[in-house]
Amino acid sequence: MQFGIFTVGDVTTDPTTGRTPSEHERIKAMVAIALKAEEVGLDVFATGEHHNPPFVPSSPTTMLGWIAARTERLLLSTATTLITTNDPVKIAEDYAMLQHLADGRVDLMMGRGNTGPVYPWFGQDIRQGIPLAIENYALLHKLWREDVVDWEGRFRTALQGFTSTPRPLDGVPPFVWHGSIRSPEIAEQAAYYGDGFFANHIFWPTDHFQRLIGLYRERYAHYGHGTPEQAIVGLGGQVFMRKNSQDAVHEFRPYFDNAPVYGHGPSLEEFTAQTPLTVGSPQEVIEKTLTFREHFGDYQRQLFLMDHAGLPLKTVLEQLDILGEEVVPVLREEFAKNRPAGVPDAPTHAARVAAARQDPAAAGSPTA
Repeated sequence: MQFGIFTVGDVTTDPTTGRTPSEHERIKAMVAIALKAEEVGLDVFATGEHHNPPFVPSSPTTMLGWIAARTERLLLSTATTLITTNDPVKIAEDYAMLQHLADGRVDLMMGRGNTGPVYPWFGQDIRQGIPLAIENYALLHKLWREDVVDWEGRFRTALQGFTSTPRPLDGVPPFVWHGSIRSPEIAEQAAYYGDGFFANHIFWPTDHFQRLIGLYRERYAHYGHGTPEQAIVGLGGQVFMRKNSQDAVHEFRPYFDNAPVYGHGPSLEEFTAQTPLTVGSPQEVIEKTLTFREHFGDYQRQLFLMDHAGLPLKTVLEQLDILGEEVVPVLREEFAKNRPAGVPDAPTHAARVAAARQDPAAAGSPTA
């Protein structure tokens, strides 16, 4: 099982000091957080994609390429690649290039984002969000698996005899997760291709995501990729920790109360009771995270959001130390217990290359 962190790259005023970091400071902080993630033994660093203030990660491949050059083991991912407003041809080429530079340590998560105005900024109509996601990914999937592509659709100009370059490393495209917080159509899309499904799982109650993940598992089996238990699932989560639970709650409360995404809404206590947010001791984080398997079955990737709401970099790095030293080792051990033999490991480039060599036909199939 893979453990890591994801960031949305928000530039938010620290409510305890009134200080707002500059964009430069925030970008550099995200890099420092990624390097820390590798240092403390995490598996994955993922960045969002946004094109509007107060967010800075408008170019995930630029950031991940820089991090790739400064890391050796860390798997680099996106927390969202905007499949609706990016040209699939550009996605195919950018992430294949990143895959080569990072020696395969790349995957990506398709999503539609959380900002409506981004659609007209990139010449699209938000009312076509789902059709865009479906058509654009169909083209991207084809571009990575066919050397010469002829294609015609609704939302971009036709392609005739087109080859995207560079070709995927070792003939195996980056693994794709489809991320959603509410759309069954995206769960269906992930299932159809045999790709991963990532439930962000940070704002809505558990039963909502149980339905989405249950649908994905059922349809994954329907399309012949394996049993429902063999579907590839990832989950998000949020944590803030101190040695003593009361200290964690006291320190985090002003950040929660003023956060742009959930401040001035439900109380911290209500939010932690209804969502995966855990504010407390490392043991409390361990105990709550272990309940995710009870709700969703055995899964492959757990990412935590830890650097948002104006938290200073020093605090975030302290949190990563706790996560890497006290929490993740226990979670690895506990999640490994009683894990059925048929449940697949989290996908890696090396494992997928080995599988493709055993079954060359799979490299061109919807599940490759």
